[in-house]
Amino acid sequence: MLLGMLGWEALSPRRRVSRLLWQRRVNNLLLVGVDILSVLLLPLVAVGAAAIAAEKGWGLLNLLQLPAAVIFILSLVLLDMLIYAQHILMHKIPLLWRLHRVHHTDREIDVTTGVRFHPFEIVFSMGLKIAGVMLIGAPVLAVVIYEILLNAVSMFNHSNINLPVTIDGLIRKLIVTPDMHRVHHSVIRRETDSNYGSVLSLWDRLFHTYIPQPEEGHTGMTIGLHEFRDKRSVGLFWLLLQPFLNSKEPPQQTSQIQGDNHEY
Repeated sequence: MLLGMLGWEALSPRRRVSRLLWQRRVNNLLLVGVDILSVLLLPLVAVGAAAIAAEKGWGLLNLLQLPAAVIFILSLVLLDMLIYAQHILMHKIPLLWRLHRVHHTDREIDVTTGVRFHPFEIVFSMGLKIAGVMLIGAPVLAVVIYEILLNAVSMFNHSNINLPVTIDGLIRKLIVTPDMHRVHHSVIRRETDSNYGSVLSLWDRLFHTYIPQPEEGHTGMTIGLHEFRDKRSVGLFWLLLQPFLNSKEPPQQTSQIQGDNHEY
């Protein structure tokens, strides 16, 4: 999926490409390497939790007498709702936002942004997912499939690809598209606090967190956070250190935002 999206971005980009493209991409992917080394066994823990829940009969779906296919689909939907709720928590709780802002300080957005997460956020996310799997009683196969979907769709909806508007409109009725999710990476706070969905787009519509298009348009919008605009935001060491740094958001001056666009 990563290689496919990189190729698509090269052939048909949605936004102009920054001079920092490969420096950003390399450091984003190096961060993934740190994540893997730091939490190597965690992806297996949610699957293990599902196996334990099935063996013990724990969780809501293990108490219901439903066909296996229905339980499988309900598990995928409930797991996705859990990740939607987690995403909101990452934005609303200051301590969690410090971890999650590593993802948002990328000054451009492409497929590598979809895997740019601090190791501590990965650990927190997996802990919450384990608890959710136990409460839901999701079967092992559903957890495995959802992990694959979550990672694949995250790379898709963060990618800098040019989808025709009509196709985007059709896809986003079910799945979060790049144009839909890009709004979430805007420097405008109202837009940052919208479009939290990871796989299914229905949660944002259902809970009124949906903004269809960015105020400045997809090619004119500024990506990232106001308080992190210098080149340090692409360095691996700085990404790992960032949750422990204090910052003050400067006034939202038009000249400052426009200045970022001169780097293309």
